[in-house]
Amino acid sequence: MKIKTSSWSEKAFDIVNIFLMLLVLVVTLYPFWYVFVASVSTIDHVIGNSFLLVPNGIHLEAYEQVFRNDMIPRAYANTLFVTIVGTAISMILTIMGAYVLSVPDLPGKTLLTFFVVFTMLFSGGMIPYYLVVNWVGLVDSIWSLILPGCVSAYNMILMRNFFQNVPRGLYEAAVIDGIRPTGYLFRILLPLSTAAIATVALFYAVGYWNDYFTSVLFIRNRELWPMQRILREILLTSEFQNMMYQDARQTMPPETLKNAMIVVAVVPILCVYPFVQKYFVKGVMVGSMKG
Repeated sequence: MKIKTSSWSEKAFDIVNIFLMLLVLVVTLYPFWYVFVASVSTIDHVIGNSFLLVPNGIHLEAYEQVFRNDMIPRAYANTLFVTIVGTAISMILTIMGAYVLSVPDLPGKTLLTFFVVFTMLFSGGMIPYYLVVNWVGLVDSIWSLILPGCVSAYNMILMRNFFQNVPRGLYEAAVIDGIRPTGYLFRILLPLSTAAIATVALFYAVGYWNDYFTSVLFIRNRELWPMQRILREILLTSEFQNMMYQDARQTMPPETLKNAMIVVAVVPILCVYPFVQKYFVKGVMVGSMKG
């Protein structure tokens, strides 16, 4: 039996494809690498090299200065609280809503699904959004970063589609065995939906971690600011010296501190992705299929 070898056209396609993917990889990763190198290099090395590849040593003075500021640990605690608690609340509500919408014989299922999808296309606008949050008393509260947007219609539809792809026979067998709908959800459906749960949880966690605009709208007290709000103020406003330098004698270059702040704000959420990456593709592909 002859083994079919690849033609020259297939080999050329593979070479071009690999080259393009490597180019995309470099273009995507280099900005992160540049920021890291700039955060651990001396200012002379950064100024003298417009294209940084390697640092001239490892200098951690910028990170020491960042964590010496009282605002950073407090902002980290706020961000961790919002991300962990917000993701937990969002997942509970999303799973409950998705499970209800996945029940085939649910009365009014089409109307409920329409209401969920409608919110993906139209919203009340920023002013009504602020008025509602203010009316329920969440302005200048840490809960204003969690509760107003704790459910994503897209994530709910994604989870619902995943639930609908589970064979209907499992539900019928569970009913015959005397398992109630809630028992079917917790004992059968959720263990089979690990990929979808990990994917949607990652979406929520990244959204909570990277969100700064909600705090701009609702938070005035600096003790409640999340990490991304402080990073925004440092990068875009003129208050950098007052916010970061507790000691007027400090001479740390502002650009080095800014790069260190970016690394501190980005690295934690990047460390989460490798643990859920194996579920990510499966969860998105299966959940995006029409149930």
